[in-house]
Amino acid sequence: MVETETGGESPMLQHSPETTEGLSGGGIVKGSSIVDALQETYYLEDIMGRVTGQKVVDIGDGIVSTVDSAIGTETCEELFVPNNPSIGQGLNGAEVISNSSASHAQLRKLRQRLDLIANSTRKLGGIYIYSNMTGVDGEARQMFDGSSMIILNGKVLAQSSQFSLKRVEVITATVDLEEVRSYRSSISRNLQAAAQPEYPRIEAGLRLSRPVDEIFLSGGMPISKEIDIQVLDPMAEIWKSTGVWLWQYLTITNSAGFLLPLSGGADSCTTALMVFGMAILVVQSIEEGDERVLADARRITGEKDFIPQRPQDLVARIFHTVYMGTVNSGKETRSRAARLASQIGAFHSDTNCDDAVNAHEAMIQQTLGLVPKYTVAGGSNQENLAKQNIQARSRMVFAYSLAQLSTTARNTARKGAALLVLSSANVDECLRGYLTKYDCSSADINPLGSISKTDVRRFAQWARNEWKLSILDEFISAVPTAELLPLSAGIQSDEEEMGLSYEELSVFGLLRKVDKLGPWGAYLRLLGDWKEKCTPRETAEKTMRFYKFYAMNRHKSTVSSGLGLLFRVWVLTPALHLSAYNPDDNRHDLRPFLYVINWPWQFGKIQQHVDQLEARMGKKTVEGD
Repeated sequence: MVETETGGESPMLQHSPETTEGLSGGGIVKGSSIVDALQETYYLEDIMGRVTGQKVVDIGDGIVSTVDSAIGTETCEELFVPNNPSIGQGLNGAEVISNSSASHAQLRKLRQRLDLIANSTRKLGGIYIYSNMTGVDGEARQMFDGSSMIILNGKVLAQSSQFSLKRVEVITATVDLEEVRSYRSSISRNLQAAAQPEYPRIEAGLRLSRPVDEIFLSGGMPISKEIDIQVLDPMAEIWKSTGVWLWQYLTITNSAGFLLPLSGGADSCTTALMVFGMAILVVQSIEEGDERVLADARRITGEKDFIPQRPQDLVARIFHTVYMGTVNSGKETRSRAARLASQIGAFHSDTNCDDAVNAHEAMIQQTLGLVPKYTVAGGSNQENLAKQNIQARSRMVFAYSLAQLSTTARNTARKGAALLVLSSANVDECLRGYLTKYDCSSADINPLGSISKTDVRRFAQWARNEWKLSILDEFISAVPTAELLPLSAGIQSDEEEMGLSYEELSVFGLLRKVDKLGPWGAYLRLLGDWKEKCTPRETAEKTMRFYKFYAMNRHKSTVSSGLGLLFRVWVLTPALHLSAYNPDDNRHDLRPFLYVINWPWQFGKIQQHVDQLEARMGKKTVEGD
């Protein structure tokens, strides 16, 4: 029987106690010069020497030889390199390969990873035990999605859950070692196997297998059959990944809940849905008998006998939403926010920030002798932007005040405990810098920060159908707007102000981060990709617009401090890493943050190429006429 854990320290092979004799006395057989390349001598610390009775240990690659088989190992990233260690180990006789992995979650990438794992034994033969982490680790921007597997000759025999509130999940499979040997004898591997340099062997007196009659009489270990790989729909991935992430972040910090500025727009609506989805997962786990999740729910709410019957029961106790209106806010967004909060069970507040905004502008007048005006009232562009930013930043300060005082004002069981403030800035806005520095995009954590606007809309549609929330139709059809300008200025459309659609921002995000293209490379790529959509000049203008504002707003992703020192202080709220082009400035993306914003060489080359291309197109048109 083969057993592996999700979230545990490493995959394990079951053996009975009576067969372990000789394990401590096993030794390494060094029969080839390849030993020098694969292993070295490591001198143990004194404390380890006293425990083991050894002064040194061989460390590196090797194969564990048991009485009846051979076991090889590789770790995490080694699986994804072109010539991974398990290939050589398998050719050298290892029939079982174990992999202790920490592969983080990313939307729409799990099937690619699982197919790669399955194919590693499909072409070579053997048993592959893949054990992956699950949940949140100390690097709280990452989420590990489990999906540990046991594979035989390319066939998946067992798979653990993709995202789970369980800290450890164990899967088992019973396999016949003879299937490995017969499979290997029927494929073209023998010439390469004969040429494979020898791996060092660690002799162990273990016996992994059991006689077939013992398996037959056991009554509990049937030979495992192939199953289909289970991969969640991308929208279900968003639900479960953010739900597990929010719950584990909440329970680890022992906070009393969340506070969210709920604007009535799609982004903050989606963030609220993620909290609701978290509550669904918690209730499901409690119904399945998970005592640890129930204990956590009681600790977080402060109610020792609390047993939620519905997701709304938990949401009502730990989730405070607030609509922070101004004179520029519309009735529609105010109404949508209140009705969504009611449907998911959140405690909701409705307030106006005009007094704080007016007081701030009075201080500006007192200090500078200037009364800023909107452009529709005759003000400059800078005055117009400043008046919008005053509103946005006032909301951030107010949100943190509410988060500190909410449990006290509501006299909850956790009275006096603070709430975590949630941001709702999507990845495309963060990438483009279409946000006010230190507004409501600044918070404690941001579950939406690595999710595109396109997926925000898709997730709202998915949740509307899955969770029967009819109010979401209004959010889906609403025009994205900041509502920071007077109503007399008309609808303030995000995409019109940015000069790019959200879909186009996603494209530029992938070109910048995944394909590692600058302005010139992105322009050349898009000339072909957008040939049916844009003229060369339109493609050039969109490319230059994106990179100009990307460079201009890099300071919103990170701030450098310390003369000559490599210090970085994050401005973007820490977000769950789910997209390949997450601009959150951490180890996933260490690009410069100080650029010449007009990119003189790159933009000049683009302009020159467009002029030449248009001249050639014009000449071709004339010749055609």
